[in-house]
Amino acid sequence: MGNNTSESFFNNALLSTNASINTLWRNSYNQIYAANAVIEGVDNATALSEEVKNQIKGEALFIRALLHFQLMSVFGDVPYITTTDYNQNSTVERMDTEQVFQQLISDLENAVSRVNITYLDSGRIRPNKAAIQALLARVYLYHGDYAEASNMASAVLNETALYQLEQNLDEEFLKQSSATIWQLSPGATGANTYEGNSFIFFTGPPSKFALTAELVAQFENNDLRKLHWVKQITNGSQVWYHAYKYKKDMATPSSVENSIVLRLAEQYLIRAEARAKQGELIGAKEDLNTIRQRAGLPNTLAITAEEILTAIQQERRLELFTELGHRFLDLKRLGQLDTVLGSKPGWSNTDQLWPLPQAEMDANPFLVPQNPGY
Repeated sequence: MGNNTSESFFNNALLSTNASINTLWRNSYNQIYAANAVIEGVDNATALSEEVKNQIKGEALFIRALLHFQLMSVFGDVPYITTTDYNQNSTVERMDTEQVFQQLISDLENAVSRVNITYLDSGRIRPNKAAIQALLARVYLYHGDYAEASNMASAVLNETALYQLEQNLDEEFLKQSSATIWQLSPGATGANTYEGNSFIFFTGPPSKFALTAELVAQFENNDLRKLHWVKQITNGSQVWYHAYKYKKDMATPSSVENSIVLRLAEQYLIRAEARAKQGELIGAKEDLNTIRQRAGLPNTLAITAEEILTAIQQERRLELFTELGHRFLDLKRLGQLDTVLGSKPGWSNTDQLWPLPQAEMDANPFLVPQNPGY
């Protein structure tokens, strides 16, 4: 559910003049511009060693790819900006998603070759090689490059000296979690996450967001994720649920939670799906069962490829809920949005994409056409 700020998203009533969409577009491309400025600056630098230049350029390529991937996920065809040249950027055209995928893969493969596996900070804030490989595994999966997705996820999962699944689920989203591949710092000393501040509430009805009872009912009996990552709130006659992955809704003397963007469990599920798509059913079930066992559940009963893929998608739903839109993007890439969301208020097939901001289309007429339905 949503408050007034998010109501148009919740009711599928977005307009091209929506301020939040305009802000997301502009902030994303501002950060892409900054990444391009870093890349150009490094290429022209003479006082930096090749090792330092490679590291910085690899990090900037990673950020550029991540931002474009997120933009493509919600807007579809988008410009892929690789320069700081204003004259060129002011008349840029949208690039179809296949071209965007190819550019994403090119940027990330370039970045992987430049960055070391060792983190340059203690908080896993600066991306290392595994962070780039983890994002590349996701991109390969979404593009249908299953062998490449499996191999890239394996490269991350094989770094056992760096990463292990947290068996205590209360520690999964702490900033020192051994399952974290890459995370964002909240910035200020003692600050925690936007997610915790947004999702946690103490009395009902919730003023911002809540988990649906339908989602909560999807958890199997004894699923530890429901126990540790879902919190029930009641007024005695009604019950509401909120996400409880992040457990701090305000500042603490020192920060204890960062916003996690990439974590190990997703890589197991990426490899499971990629393996199943290639007919490697035993390996797919092994990866799936690794996640289930950590959640206190028995091994899957799925046998056929179709059953295993269905079980993996269900596991993704219960493992990755409230994390950066995984569920929506899974439904979209699998062609299930209309089936699952068709009963939502105002839902139309065209709602799988957001409208491009009208202000941006007014400033650059080459961004046409607008997405269908807007």
